[in-house]
Amino acid sequence: MSAYLDNARFFLIAAVVFCGFLIWDAWQTDYAAAPTEVATTERPAATATAPAPVEETDLPAVGALPAGEDSPAPPVATAAAGGDHISVRTDVLALRIDTVGGVLDYAALPGYPVTPSQPDEPVVLLSEAPAEFFIVQSGLLGEGLPDHRQTWQAERPRYVLAEDAETLVVPLTWQQDGRTVTKRFVFTRGSYEVEVQYEIRNAGEAALAPRQYAQLQQRARASGGTFFVRKFRGAAYYDGKYHQLSFEDLGESPVDAGVQGGWASMLQHYFLAAAIPPADSLNRYYSRGLGENRYLIGFVGEAAQIAPGAQGRLSHRLYLGPKAQDHLDEVAPGLSLTVDYGWLTIIARPLFWVLALIHDLIGNWGWSIVILTLLIKLAFYKLSEAQYRSMAKMRRFAPRIQALRERFGDDRQKLNEAMMDLYRKEKFNPLGGCLPLLVQMPVFIALYWVLIASVDLRHAGFMFWIDDLSSPDPLFILPVLFGISMLAQQKLSAQTITDPIQQRVMMFMPIGLTIFFAFFPAGLVLYWLANNLLSIVQQWYIMRKVDAEAPGGQAANA
Repeated sequence: MSAYLDNARFFLIAAVVFCGFLIWDAWQTDYAAAPTEVATTERPAATATAPAPVEETDLPAVGALPAGEDSPAPPVATAAAGGDHISVRTDVLALRIDTVGGVLDYAALPGYPVTPSQPDEPVVLLSEAPAEFFIVQSGLLGEGLPDHRQTWQAERPRYVLAEDAETLVVPLTWQQDGRTVTKRFVFTRGSYEVEVQYEIRNAGEAALAPRQYAQLQQRARASGGTFFVRKFRGAAYYDGKYHQLSFEDLGESPVDAGVQGGWASMLQHYFLAAAIPPADSLNRYYSRGLGENRYLIGFVGEAAQIAPGAQGRLSHRLYLGPKAQDHLDEVAPGLSLTVDYGWLTIIARPLFWVLALIHDLIGNWGWSIVILTLLIKLAFYKLSEAQYRSMAKMRRFAPRIQALRERFGDDRQKLNEAMMDLYRKEKFNPLGGCLPLLVQMPVFIALYWVLIASVDLRHAGFMFWIDDLSSPDPLFILPVLFGISMLAQQKLSAQTITDPIQQRVMMFMPIGLTIFFAFFPAGLVLYWLANNLLSIVQQWYIMRKVDAEAPGGQAANA
């Protein structure tokens, strides 16, 4: 029973529980059929005037699919052969627009390098390359109107946001039978949002009823995660609730949801692309499996009415960038839910908020983790005090328990009965240190998700050799220091362990957990190391205090 009272043994329990949690979480990701739904602030539900359920004839035509890697044919992003490309560069985005369809077939994020050692190689979010195929298609539905397969005319092939400008507009035009459509991509300095505007002039004799749409099309590919770091790839949409879907979900259980506002997105671990219609419009969200391991999700808006001789305007927004929590909900309600903290979101979000607040003050994510650890230790001080007081009492009982072991030898039943009699007589609960440890476990798991899911900590350095707190320590120094801190804890509380089997387990545990933690993100190991060091100080102080309060003071422990 006393095995539960040593603080060092908590890490063994934590490792087992944590492994079980990761296995369960991975199983949920791979085999659970139901999509994730997270209730959020209620939005107005779709009314009777919402768009009708999506029929195949109501959806944008997909056209020919890009060729696979094994095909000798060159890849094409749309039904027609690729048109001219327009390059666009802002301070935070590098994009390419195909004049066939006005399709976004390339987007890179210069502020986010692939690795710290390659600062000039940006993360590529959109690409028409077959293996990484991911594009954004948009257009208009309605007779005689341009969809993502029509060719648009561009004024020039290259646009760059000027140093003294706040916005950049890239116009495309299309004309046919008296109808003129201007499609504008509007970029803003410092923003990953792209506004897509349609100006429709109807010089014909019949009224027009255009419906705008946008859809994200992607080839499914492996997440790239590990056993310790799950990286979800898939889709999500928001209809007042957050729905996260795997690629298989998109094909097997197609989305068909009418809602006011909302958004649809494709997700990566740290980045996303989202199509966001106006918040006051009624939209229909849909998904499809296209074959060749490709899937899409998108929305169709409600029809506008443009009389002959009149003009109308439609618009929606795209978000192409990082999952920056302090900004996503400003882009669209519920968009911050794409930052996947799992089922402990209710704890993880406040933890990240405090962590970000500390970072704003000191400017270093590593030291912010250390300070957060100190704050957590202060918050749990009373629980830890109860735990260490229990350990101090157990240390005083250790000689008497050892005497009982020698007296009863291998008779485990009589030994346990004698120990229970001793605990009852002394009014001591041997499990008194368990509850504080179990209460803290959700905080530890929530912090794990904060450290691996927050793009703010991606490639965030600490000092010296630690240049990425979201990846394992490349030199394994932090895990080794963690193991040494565990040995120090064991030495501090060695007298509470009297069972030989437990002693052997405790000798092996620092080695086993050092290896275990070698695969964890450096930021999490830093947290555990700081937690251990603070626990050593706290344990030493409280146990000395308890010893001094005992009859005979310090002599009671002699």
